Amino acid sequence: MNRTDRLYALVEDLRASAPRLRTARELAGRYEVSVRTIERDIAALQQAGVPIYADVGRRGGYTLDKAMTLPPLNFTPTEAVAVAAALGRLESTPFAEASRSALAKIVGAMPERDAAAARELADRVRLLRRVDEEPARISPLLEQAIVARRVVRIRYEDRDGAATEREVEPIAAMAGSHCWYLVAWCRLREDTRFFRVDRIQHVALTGLPAPHRPGDDSRYCHPGYVMLRPAL
Repeated sequence: MNRTDRLYALVEDLRASAPRLRTARELAGRYEVSVRTIERDIAALQQAGVPIYADVGRRGGYTLDKAMTLPPLNFTPTEAVAVAAALGRLESTPFAEASRSALAKIVGAMPERDAAAARELADRVRLLRRVDEEPARISPLLEQAIVARRVVRIRYEDRDGAATEREVEPIAAMAGSHCWYLVAWCRLREDTRFFRVDRIQHVALTGLPAPHRPGDDSRYCHPGYVMLRPAL
């Protein structure tokens, strides 16, 4: 068994036996390697963010927090390519980096045979986008504010180039035909405003919670558009 396969097997082994502890000696015997090799493998998994915990002592060992992990996801090659095609449409959105990371996790969890079939199929799929379509970039601080519902202070440049500074309460991220918008309650104007993400020049977190502002999503929608929600 090569090291990559062994690391994957170790995670599955610890998941299956959790919350029971598995000793390094047990694992070494199972995978026919030295105790030191198992300890290095566990350390590598921990550094990669796998929630493996060690209990030292005579009765100590390793266990994995099931609440922080998912069992293997059995995507077929066709399903994986369908997800890849959908995520590929996000290349010109604020979620481009997150979509690439998500796809890498999906492919990484697939058996090599299925992953190879998915890559072969993906090589025969093409996505078109406009040559002048620039990727939309979103500040990590703005992303945090949307997720955590926190008030942010922004410097915004309007279509005429005039810049203003204001505090806003993020409500939603919205995709238009050619750009992304931050929908937010503007404390300067005391009303809901659409801010083009590419015109937000600076973002600073205030730490203040953004109050919930109830209302129908349709009131945030431009005429002639239909509001769609991501399906999760």
